[in-house]
Amino acid sequence: MTDWTWEYEGYAPAKESLRETLCTLGNGYFATRGAATECSADATHYPGTYAAGCYNRLTSDVAGRTVENEDMVNLPNWLPLRYRIDDSETPGAWLGPDSDQLSDHRQTLDLRAGTLERVTRYEDDDGRRLAVRQTRLVHMASPHLAALRTEFTAENWAGTLDVEAALDGTVTNAGVARYRQLASRHLTHVHTGDAGPGTVWLRCRTRTSDLRVGMAARTTLTGAEDTAPAVHHDEGRVTQRFRLALRPGSPVVLDKTVALHTSRDAAISDPLNAAVDRARRAPGFEALLASHRAAWRQLWRRAALEVPGQAGRILRLHLFHVLQTLSPHTADLDVGVPARGLHGEAYRGHIFWDELFVLPYLNLHFPEVSRALLTYRHRRLERARLTARDAGCTGAMYPWQSGSDGREETQTLHLNPRSGRWLPDHSHLQHHVGSAVAYNVWQYCEASGDTEFLHTKGAEMLLQTARFWACRAAFDPGLGRYRIRGVLGPDEYHDAYPDAARPGLDDNAYTNVTAAWVLARTLELLRDLPEPRRRELAERTELDHGELELWEDVSRRLHVPFHQGVISQFEGFGELAELDWEGWRRRYGDIRRLDRILEAEGDSVNRYQASKQADVLMLGYLFSPAELRALLGRLGHDLDDGTWRRTVDYYLRRTSHGSTLSGLVHGWVLARVRRAEAWRFCQEALEGDIADVQGGTTGEGVHLGAMAGTLDLVQRGLTGLETRGGTLRLDPVPLPELSQYDFTLRYRGHWGVRLRMTPGHLHIAVPGSGSEPIGVELPDGTVVPVEPGEVRELPLPDPS
Repeated sequence: MTDWTWEYEGYAPAKESLRETLCTLGNGYFATRGAATECSADATHYPGTYAAGCYNRLTSDVAGRTVENEDMVNLPNWLPLRYRIDDSETPGAWLGPDSDQLSDHRQTLDLRAGTLERVTRYEDDDGRRLAVRQTRLVHMASPHLAALRTEFTAENWAGTLDVEAALDGTVTNAGVARYRQLASRHLTHVHTGDAGPGTVWLRCRTRTSDLRVGMAARTTLTGAEDTAPAVHHDEGRVTQRFRLALRPGSPVVLDKTVALHTSRDAAISDPLNAAVDRARRAPGFEALLASHRAAWRQLWRRAALEVPGQAGRILRLHLFHVLQTLSPHTADLDVGVPARGLHGEAYRGHIFWDELFVLPYLNLHFPEVSRALLTYRHRRLERARLTARDAGCTGAMYPWQSGSDGREETQTLHLNPRSGRWLPDHSHLQHHVGSAVAYNVWQYCEASGDTEFLHTKGAEMLLQTARFWACRAAFDPGLGRYRIRGVLGPDEYHDAYPDAARPGLDDNAYTNVTAAWVLARTLELLRDLPEPRRRELAERTELDHGELELWEDVSRRLHVPFHQGVISQFEGFGELAELDWEGWRRRYGDIRRLDRILEAEGDSVNRYQASKQADVLMLGYLFSPAELRALLGRLGHDLDDGTWRRTVDYYLRRTSHGSTLSGLVHGWVLARVRRAEAWRFCQEALEGDIADVQGGTTGEGVHLGAMAGTLDLVQRGLTGLETRGGTLRLDPVPLPELSQYDFTLRYRGHWGVRLRMTPGHLHIAVPGSGSEPIGVELPDGTVVPVEPGEVRELPLPDPS
C-alpha cells in the first residue's frame, strides 16, 4: 500500500461486501460497486450500479400492513465479463474469485487515478496458468461513460478461451438483508438489441416513476483476431461471446466501453439513442484513461489535503468517496446528499440531515456543488410547505427522509434483526432537519459570499423554516416560555416517554436551540436585505410585522430544559432510569445498537438515560464556544465553561455511539473540552468505514456524512475556522496526534488558498488574482489582510 493506493491481497469471501463498497468507483452522476465482473449478486457479492437521483416507489405487504417505500434504483449491471478455458469437448468451469483454480488475487484501488485494478491467476489440474488483469474506471471527465479493460495471458499453454461480456437488466434491489422481505424489482420493460459490430444495448424503465434507462456497451479486441462476437439475447440480458486463441506469454486485451443515460438527463431526446451514440463515439481505453486521470488531477488540486501518517491515508480515501458521490458534475443535477453515497442501498438512498456534515467541507472547495444541493432543497420548498400545512402549521416542514419529490420518505416500520420483529418507526418526527437546511444555507453563503442566493432562494427557505418554528412553538403561561412538543432529537433512541400512548418528546434541547438560531438569523437577514428585495419577499410570502414580533419573542423565550446543572436532552431526561452500562457490555460486548438489544429483551431504551449518538453535544459541533454562549444567552441562560464541561461529561458517559457520526461529533467537541480524550473518538470516526465499526453496515454503503465530517474536522474543527463577516477566523486546537497539516480551499473568489498549520504558526498563501485581500482574524481578535500573491507566516498562541 502507498499513500495513494489501497490494496487487498487474497480473496476473503467474508470481507467482500466491505471491499466492494470501499472499491466503488463513481463520478457524481453514477457509481458502480467494486464487485468482481465474474460474479452476480449472491450472499457474497453485490455488483450494484446507482445513478444520482434515480428513484422508484413500490408497495409491500409487511407484518399485516401495506407499506410504500421509495428506493434509489439498482440499475442494469454493466460489469458482467466471465471466461473459461475451452479446448476440449467438455468446456471447463467459468473462472472467477470463487473458483477452486484461483491461485492469486489482488485488488488495488488507485485514488490518484480513480481506477480499480484486479490481478488474478488461475492454475488448473493440468498445471495450465492463466493470468487476468483488469482495470476499470467510471469516467470523471465524461460522466456518462465507464470502461473496463481485461488482459488475458496464457502463461504456459496455448488454447482457446471462451469469454462472455454482458449487460444485465434482471437485477433487483437486494443489497440490504433486512429489506429483502420488501418488494425489490424496480426495472421493467427490459429490451436488448445490437447497434452494429461490437456494440449492444439495453433499455428499460422503472415501474412507477417511469424513469427510462438506456445503456450501451462497445467491445474491442487487441492481440487477437478481432472478429464480430456472437450475440445472444436472453430475457433481460444481452451477451457477447468471444472465442480467443491464446498463445503462451502473448496477452489478449478486451476493452468494454459502456455509456449510461436516463430520462432525467438534460440535452438528450432519448436515453437509448444517447447511450448508443456515446458508446460508439467514445475514444479508446488509453485515451479515456488519460482524460479520466486529468480530471482527477484537477479535483485533487482543488481539494488538496496533506496530513501525515495513517490518518492522512484514511482522510484521502474519505475525500475520494465524497468526490465520487458529489463531484462538479453534481452541480448540473437535481439531487441531494444520499446518506450512504452512491455505494449501496442502505437507507434506500435517501437524503437525511447528513448534508449538515458534508456541505461545510464542500463550501470551501466546490461551492457550486453546495449551491446545487441547496437548490435541491429549494425546489422542494413548496412540498415542505404543503407538509407543514397538512400538519396544521404554517411555513415549511422538511421531511426527515427525502427522495425524488420532497415528500416524507421515512419508513413506517423497521425490522429489528435481533428480535425479527417489525416495529413502528417514528423518526419522521425529527423536524430538526429543517434547521439543518437553514444552517447549511447560512454557512454556504458566508463561505462563498453568494449574496444572490442568500437574498433569493436562501431567504425564502430561512423565512419559511422560521415561520414553521414560530408556529410549532406553543406558549406555556406557567413556564413563561415557548415549548416545542412531540418531536425527536438527533439521538433517535428515544421516540416516546416510558409507557406513553403517543410518540414524541417535549423540548428537545438541540431542536429548540437550533430553532431559536433559525429565528434569530432570519430576522437578521430580513433586516439586512436590500429594501426592494425585502419588499418583494414580504409580498410574496404575505409576511407581516406581527409575525416578526412573534419570531423575536420566540427566539428569546424558547424553553431549554436543565437538570443537575447540565442541559437536558429533553424535558424529563434526567428522570429516566440509569442504565447498567457495564452489565450490558459484559453480556453483549458491543452495545452500539442498544435499542435493538433492549427491544429483543422485551425492554425499551425509552426508559433509560441512554443516547445512540450526540444530541445535546451537537450544539458544540455546529456552533463555536462563543456563538453557543451568545445563543444560550439570548435564551436567558448563562452557559459558562463549567456548565458546558459538565454537560459534555454527562452525555459522554451515557452514549452508546450507535452511529458513525457520534465519534466525529464527540472528537470535535472534546478537542476543545478534554483534548487528551479527543483522539480516541477522532480515530473511531476515521476508521468507521475501513474497519466497519458498526458491524457490517459499510457493506451496505459508505457513511458519507462521517467521511466528509472527518475532512471538516481537519479543515474547521481543529483550526477553529469560521467564515463570518467576510473574514477567515481562526482559533486552532491542535491535538498532539494531529498538530501539523495543510490544505487548500476556495474562498470568495480566491482559488487555491493554501493554509499550513504547525504548532504556534499559520502559513497562508493566497494565489495571485484581481480579487480583494483576505482578512484573517487571529484568536486575539487581530485581523491581518493577506493580499493576492502574498505569503504570510502568522503567529498562533499556545492553546495549552
